[in-house]
Amino acid sequence: MKFVPVIIRYGTFALAIAGVFSMTSVMQIIHGQETKIPPPPGKPHGRVYESEVGATGILEALGDNVAIGVPVPGLVSEVKVKVSQKVKKDAPLLILDDRELRATLLRQKAAILVSEAKLEVSRAQLGKAQDMLDRLKAVTDQRAISQDDLKNRASDVAVAKAELSAADAQLQSAKADVQQTELLIERLTVRAPRDGTILQVNIRAGEYASIQNKQAALILGDLDSFQVRVDVDEQNAKRIQGKPAATAFLKSDPQTPYELEFDRIEPFVIPKVSLTGASTERVDTRVLQVIYRLKRPDQTPLYVGQQVDVLIQDEKDLSP
Repeated sequence: MKFVPVIIRYGTFALAIAGVFSMTSVMQIIHGQETKIPPPPGKPHGRVYESEVGATGILEALGDNVAIGVPVPGLVSEVKVKVSQKVKKDAPLLILDDRELRATLLRQKAAILVSEAKLEVSRAQLGKAQDMLDRLKAVTDQRAISQDDLKNRASDVAVAKAELSAADAQLQSAKADVQQTELLIERLTVRAPRDGTILQVNIRAGEYASIQNKQAALILGDLDSFQVRVDVDEQNAKRIQGKPAATAFLKSDPQTPYELEFDRIEPFVIPKVSLTGASTERVDTRVLQVIYRLKRPDQTPLYVGQQVDVLIQDEKDLSP
């Protein structure tokens, strides 16, 4: 019986040691599954101006990107363009299903034929009534005819003229209906509002396009030159005056500066929507947007939507 406490005591030690080894193995497995944070792509850029304001920006096509929508909801029958394709102004981009309107157009064109036939009938009736009136008026001795009959013939001519005018108006209305439907059919062909390059195609043939879609059907932009939309926190907005110089650095290449050309300041402070993902970034703020132009470099490829760090020359640096 003296061996039982000894066995229990050494068994407890063994279980404790086994538990320590088990916890160590589990921790090693957990650490092995963790994603290692990659090192920064390069050294951060240094100061450019003696006094400067730091901000973030996003590359856009020159003149803003154009989110192409549809005039009416409908089924897409054909997409005429592809991504990176250059288009001219008024070039067709996509076509919506127009079968219903074309069926209406057939009926309206048939109505034109009916209206033209009615117009010919009215013209013939007017000629007949006018001929009868002219015959009565041609009688030399007016006492040989009834004055009531003469008045009735004159009234028949007036009625025939009114019916001819109504038939002509009906014909013009039928032609206007055809022109309206043809314009509505033409409207279903979405065309480029200006020269540019197709940046995105977010819809395919057979899909339903709606004016309420959150995502634009196509995005059009001018890639010959870029513009940088810079978000300056409202706390620093007072330091942006005149036409300050600015320099941009790509997130992936903080050592290569890109000189920016001032374009304009949009005098409407808006909530911040372009986020960099940095842990220290403030999201509960409003920003002043400053637009700069950027000439496309010959060697480095730039893409619409890339984020850049921007250093703007402070107005203090401009003072003598």
